Amino acid sequence: MKDQYGRQINYMRVSVTDRCNLRCIYCMPEEGIKQVSHQDILTYDEIVQIVNAAAAVGITRIKLTGGEPLVRKNLAGLVEALRAVPGIEEVTVTTNGILLKEQIGKLAKAGISAVNISVDSLDPDMYASIARKDALAAVLEGMEAAVSCPGLKVKINCVPLKGLNEEEWVRLAQIARERPIDVRFIEMMPMGLGRDFQGSSQKEVLERLRETFGPEQYLDGNFGNGPATYVHFNGFAGKIGFISALSHKFCSECNRIRMTAEGFLKPCLQYASGEDLREMIRNGASEEELIRAINRTIYYKPACHHFEVDDSAEFEHKKMFRIGG
Repeated sequence: MKDQYGRQINYMRVSVTDRCNLRCIYCMPEEGIKQVSHQDILTYDEIVQIVNAAAAVGITRIKLTGGEPLVRKNLAGLVEALRAVPGIEEVTVTTNGILLKEQIGKLAKAGISAVNISVDSLDPDMYASIARKDALAAVLEGMEAAVSCPGLKVKINCVPLKGLNEEEWVRLAQIARERPIDVRFIEMMPMGLGRDFQGSSQKEVLERLRETFGPEQYLDGNFGNGPATYVHFNGFAGKIGFISALSHKFCSECNRIRMTAEGFLKPCLQYASGEDLREMIRNGASEEELIRAINRTIYYKPACHHFEVDDSAEFEHKKMFRIGG
């Protein structure tokens, strides 16, 4: 359906857990977090129930996120159940890739169509300093396993951090030069621990890439679920993408809602507003009641974010791992 500003909302990001096997410096404190109890996390049956209602109002694409979604048992079973929901055309997963090698076969068989792998550096020491774990080798093995799955789209996500991984941008882009893999640079969102880091803009990353690869060509069309911008460099097998919510504010084209692992449906990342679907389900809500709640969330989706404003009572104060990446 369309929101009050005429945007067609067809994409839903679904967090399945707040747990993660990394402690990335811009996401989680080194000592870890107080985890949400298992009873407060939606069951897979509850997620499917909500997605059935969401599909009835026009959601066609589901992205499974976390935390790290692969730490939750039998994620492939959830994928299979979601692919069976009438109206759902695509289920994808975003992951840090550590557990991907051992799970990608079952996920692909269950019906995922794409996997996004977060990699902020190809240097083992730098990767370990950002992720607080020496796990790059496992991530790259997971990437290779995903690429070997016929028909599966593979993307690499990097958060460009000023003063930290600037020398890695070209190395990561080389993946797209040599392989049919899209490499995307995602601007740091000033939420939670991310406020303590200065991200780099699309302009800054492109300037660095041009020095090595020459001028870029902007591409028309949709190449994923959301409003990412893609460019092509001469001789590249894959594309370079940018998700630049700050420097290239794309709220007028936003097509997404997101649900936390606790079942709170959010129309916008920055705002605390939304609907507690878990409470509704556990109090016996009908599908029609769920549909009305999802309709309200979509219709009243804010016109845009205001990350340039320091604080507001309306803003979300949960950390990203509690909201869903």
